[in-house]
Amino acid sequence: MKGKIIVIEGTDCSGKETQSVLLEKKLIAQGKKCVHFGFPMYDTPTGRIVGGPYLGNPEISLGFFPEGADHVDPQIASLYYAADRKYNMAKILPYLEQGYYVILDRYTTSNLAHQGSKIHNKDERFLMYQWIDKLEYWLLQLPKPDQTIFLHMPYQYSSELKKNRRVLDENERSEEHLKNAEEAYIELSELYNWRRIECVQDGHIRGVEDINQEILDCLEDL
Repeated sequence: MKGKIIVIEGTDCSGKETQSVLLEKKLIAQGKKCVHFGFPMYDTPTGRIVGGPYLGNPEISLGFFPEGADHVDPQIASLYYAADRKYNMAKILPYLEQGYYVILDRYTTSNLAHQGSKIHNKDERFLMYQWIDKLEYWLLQLPKPDQTIFLHMPYQYSSELKKNRRVLDENERSEEHLKNAEEAYIELSELYNWRRIECVQDGHIRGVEDINQEILDCLEDL
C-alpha cells in the first residue's frame, strides 16, 4: 500500500477533529496528497447505528440499550464500531493506493480505549485489547496505522470544555466512563508506543496551532 494512515486519537474534548482538519490543510499546503475521514461515519448506515441505537445521540435516535452505552458488554459494543470501519473502508482504500496521507479522526484505537476501559481488572483488560486488535486487524483485515498520535486532555479540563456542547451522547454524559477511558488511553499509549501530546501545559490549555505544530513534528519520520 503506497499511502500512509495517520490516526489522531484522544480523550474527550482534546480537539481531534479540529487537529485532523488543520493537519490536512497544512499537508496539502506542503504539496502532499492528503485526505481526512472521521469515525464513526455518522452519515452512513453503520455510523447511524452506532450514533443512535448504541450511543443514544438525540440528533439520531434514543439509545436502544436500557443499561446505557457505557454498560453494554465491550465485545458487543466493539462489533458495532468495527462494522462501521469495515463498511466504510471502501472509501479509504483507493486513497491509500494512490499514495495519499489518510488522516483518521479516531480508529480502532478508540475501540481499544473506550471498550477496554469498561474492564477494571488489568489482565482481563489486556486480553480485551488483544481481542479487539485481532478482530479489526486480522479478522476484518483493516489496515494498521503508520502513526498514531494521542492527544491527552485531562478529564478535569475536558469536563469544563464540554459544558459548551449542545448535544451529548450517553458515553459523553457518563463521568465514570470518561475517567476510565482516559486511564485506558494513557495505558494504551504506553503499550502501543503512540506519540503522546499533552494538551495542557503549566495549568493552561495549549493553543490549537501550538498543538498542531507538535503533531507535524511527530510526522517527520513518515
